[in-house]
Amino acid sequence: MTVVAVLGGPGAPGATSSALALLLSWPLGPGRRVLLVECDPDGGAVLAGALEGRVEAVYGLRNLAVADRRGLLVETLWEQLLDVSPQGTGDRLLLPGLTDPAQAPGLVYTWEPLVEALHALEPQGYDVLLDLGRSGASGPMAVLPRRADVVAATVRTTLRGLSAARPRIAALREDLDTHGTGSDGLGLLLVTEGPYPENEVSRQFRLPVLGALAHAPRTARVLSDGGDTADRRFVRSELMRTVRTAADRIQDLAATRRRRLAGPQQHQQPPRQQQLPPQVQPVPQVQPVPQVQAPQPVPPFVAGPVNGQPYQQPQQQPQPYQQPQQFQPQPQGPVGGGQFTGEWPVRTEAPQISYAAPAPYIAPPAVPQPPVPAPFPGQTGAEGPDGEEGWRAR
Repeated sequence: MTVVAVLGGPGAPGATSSALALLLSWPLGPGRRVLLVECDPDGGAVLAGALEGRVEAVYGLRNLAVADRRGLLVETLWEQLLDVSPQGTGDRLLLPGLTDPAQAPGLVYTWEPLVEALHALEPQGYDVLLDLGRSGASGPMAVLPRRADVVAATVRTTLRGLSAARPRIAALREDLDTHGTGSDGLGLLLVTEGPYPENEVSRQFRLPVLGALAHAPRTARVLSDGGDTADRRFVRSELMRTVRTAADRIQDLAATRRRRLAGPQQHQQPPRQQQLPPQVQPVPQVQPVPQVQAPQPVPPFVAGPVNGQPYQQPQQQPQPYQQPQQFQPQPQGPVGGGQFTGEWPVRTEAPQISYAAPAPYIAPPAVPQPPVPAPFPGQTGAEGPDGEEGWRAR
C-alpha cells in the first residue's frame, strides 16, 4: 500500500484539485483500490465542488471523531465512504472532509488512530491519498505526513508561489528528518503556470519533482467546480496526462523508500502486486454519488400487514401446570454429631435487638426569594399599577 500526502500552501496552489486528479487517474492493478481522505482542517471542498452538491453533507470526517471515542472508528470509516469512480465500480473512493473549520479541534485525538486504520487497509489492496490542504502538516496533524510514504508539496511555478512555498517546505523537511522516517520521500508537484523551468525549481529547493502538471484552468475547473469526469475530452486532456505521469513517479518513489526502510533482506522479494493474497476482501457496499441518501432511522414496530399478508401474532405453546413441591424439613443431627432423637431444639433466649436513636432533624436554611418585579408602566387593565381606572386617570 502507498500512502501519499498532498500538501498545499498560500496562494491556492491547487492541492485539492491535484489530489482529486490523482484519485481519478491512479493506476490500479487487479483487485486494487484507491481512497482519498480530505484531511484539510479548513474544510473539505469536493462535496460542494466536484460533486456539485449532489450528496448531502451527512457523510465525512467529522463522524469519525465521535466513533473513535466509542471504539467504532474502523466500522464507521466504511459507512462514510463515497464511490466517485466514473463507472461506479467502487474502486475509487472518497472520504469527505469537514463542513466547518470549527470541527477540526474535535479531531485532535483522532488523527493518529485514523492513520493506523488506513495503514491496516494494506492487506485489502488499498492505496491512500491524503489531502492536507494548506495547514495540515503541523500541530496534531503532523502525524499524517510523518507516517506517509510520499509527501507531495503542490507549488505553482510563479515567483509568488515559489517564495511562499520555500519556508514551509524547509520546515517540513526538518520535521520529517527529526520526527518522521526521513525527508527522502518529500517531493514537488509543480503547476506549470510561471516561467521557471522544472530543473531550476528542483535545484533551488533541492528536492525531486514528482510531476509537472499542465496549467489548464478550463480542465481544472471540472475538478474544482464540477463537471463530467467521464468525458473523453477530460480524460485525454493534457492535465490528466501529466497527472498520470506524476502518479507513476510517486509509486516508484514509494516503492524505493519501502525497500530502504525494510532492509536489504527484502530487496529480492517479488513486486508488490504479486505479494497480495489471491482473494482480496470486497469493498463494503457504497452507494454511487447520485444515489447516496442520508441514513434513515429504524421505524417503530407496527403489527400491520407484512408483504401483503395480514400479520399473525405467534402463538405460544401452553406449558402444563406442575404442582409446586412442598418444603419438607430434613432432620439433622446436633452440631457435634450423634443421632437424631426426634426432637427439634428450642431456642429459649430471645434475640438481643438494639435500636439506634434517630438523628435530630435539622431544618434546611431558608432560600432567599427574588423580589417580585414591578409591572411595566405601559400595561393596561389589571396589569397596570392602578388597574384600568388608574390608566384612564393618567
